[in-house]
Amino acid sequence: MTEPAKNMHGIDRARLDAVLTPIVHAHGGEVVDVEFKAEPGGWVLRIYVEKLGSADTNASTEQAAVDLGLCSNVARDLSPALDVADLIPHRYNLEISSPGVERPLKQERDYVRFAGKKAKLKLHAGIKGQKVLVGILGAVNQGTLSLQDSHQTFQIPLDDIAAARLVFEFGPAPKPGKPGKKK
Repeated sequence: MTEPAKNMHGIDRARLDAVLTPIVHAHGGEVVDVEFKAEPGGWVLRIYVEKLGSADTNASTEQAAVDLGLCSNVARDLSPALDVADLIPHRYNLEISSPGVERPLKQERDYVRFAGKKAKLKLHAGIKGQKVLVGILGAVNQGTLSLQDSHQTFQIPLDDIAAARLVFEFGPAPKPGKPGKKK
């Protein structure tokens, strides 16, 4: 990843990436995000991965999705490598996961990649009294994101976005009595 996580609780992110990246790449994946946090069951190191090259090709969430086999293979090889690197001084659980269809958007390239998709943004400072906006992602120009909701277009500085994620929408329900065509 090009941008370090904001709070890694004392873990050297560069050393962690040096262990993670080659193993994830060897299994056909790339690291999307890393979290290390305390949860009710203890500390968790959560690695989000997608198919290798997905960011470079602006792949959709469906095209970038990884399967359980890839996640388990990465975990199998990564766990002993992390033990040898000894980057984390206490017990933790390792989780390897896909970022999912409602994936977080963290870097400018994420907003560019998913332009035209629906997203939910939480802002540090409200716009017209709103701190949460839902709309269609537009272009990013000089650090400002265009977001179209059903009524208007907002220009939002990326620095004002506290958190953002894609919004998954189910397609229309089939009409009663009209089953899908069989092939």
